[in-house]
Amino acid sequence: MNEHIPALRTKRLVLRAIDESYAEQALDFVLRNKEALLEWEPARNDDYYTLDVQKQFILNDLQSMRSGQSAKFWFSESEQRDAPLLGTITLNNIVRGAFQSCHLGYRTDVSVRGKGYMTEALAQVIGFAWSELNLHRIEANIMPRNGASLTVVEKLGFKHEGIARDYLRISGHWEDHIHMVLLNPMWKEI
Repeated sequence: MNEHIPALRTKRLVLRAIDESYAEQALDFVLRNKEALLEWEPARNDDYYTLDVQKQFILNDLQSMRSGQSAKFWFSESEQRDAPLLGTITLNNIVRGAFQSCHLGYRTDVSVRGKGYMTEALAQVIGFAWSELNLHRIEANIMPRNGASLTVVEKLGFKHEGIARDYLRISGHWEDHIHMVLLNPMWKEI
């Protein structure tokens, strides 16, 4: 595991960084959720759904975390090593200096959608971003038609800051995104 990213716990979930030994579980997650995530993610080629590619993604994530550019958590319902992975939360594009900000990305297993897991997990990761990473701002960009995702971030206090036209190429099409932002209420000048 990554020594810089601790395991986090909520009432129902364990959130942790994973290493390449979890590649089969990561592959299982993307295969189980292939259809459910199609309309929300970039177009994927067949290689994406292979063990080697999932292992490389994990290694890339670990390198990004070691360099301080991201923090990625996979979550499950149990601390058991073989517990199914049920989602990811990534604080990426971490920028320091005058910005102290990051972008937020997340995805949930279709089997647990609507159970409040993402809201619960995100609340814990946001606390980590404030207390451990000392970030000032978290930005989430969400397609206007993704009502469930907008509801999650609104519950957590994110505010609408505008529309980014043709912001990301999702499922082969340029999509507008609503720019949602959460500011650290505890930010202290350094």
